[in-house]
Amino acid sequence: MNNSLLTILIENMLINNVVLIQFLGICSFLGVSKQMKPSASLGGAVIFVITIASAVASLLYDFVLEPLGLDYMKTIVFILVIAALVQVVEMFLKKTSPAVYKALGIYLPLITTNCAVLGVALTNVQNDYNFIESVVAGFGTALGYTIAIVLLAGIRSRINEADLPAPLRGAPIVLICAALMSIAFMGFAGLS
Repeated sequence: MNNSLLTILIENMLINNVVLIQFLGICSFLGVSKQMKPSASLGGAVIFVITIASAVASLLYDFVLEPLGLDYMKTIVFILVIAALVQVVEMFLKKTSPAVYKALGIYLPLITTNCAVLGVALTNVQNDYNFIESVVAGFGTALGYTIAIVLLAGIRSRINEADLPAPLRGAPIVLICAALMSIAFMGFAGLS
């Protein structure tokens, strides 16, 4: 497959959507998607963290870990980079938008342990992406996460107005909707 930047972007955003196809980052996806504004805000934070983490992880891997034969340390190093970036985002939101900071609650610090963020950094190394390709892959993945969480938030806002049978209310209908979204996103596989 041609590794053009557009191909990498589309692959990571739609074809291999981190939440709906790879099933990474499900905790925050299900937890925050109750309302549109926190979902979009978390999506923005994830875009920032994953994109920057992809860039920093690529540089660290290419210029420090691999040349020194320390590539076995990549997971630990990437986790530290992600934790530092999340702290920056958290401080920024707390200062500039206290309402969004409060709405995100526990899910903002959980970006640190969101397996989607670490998964992107590790996948970029595994795919042997260069710096630009890593940044594009990270941005595409984060954009795909944001699309998925905002779509689910929109669906959930409609579900809350629906008259559902008691056994389907709450988590069951949300999981059914997420499963249907996943099936729909599988249709993008033909784009590759």
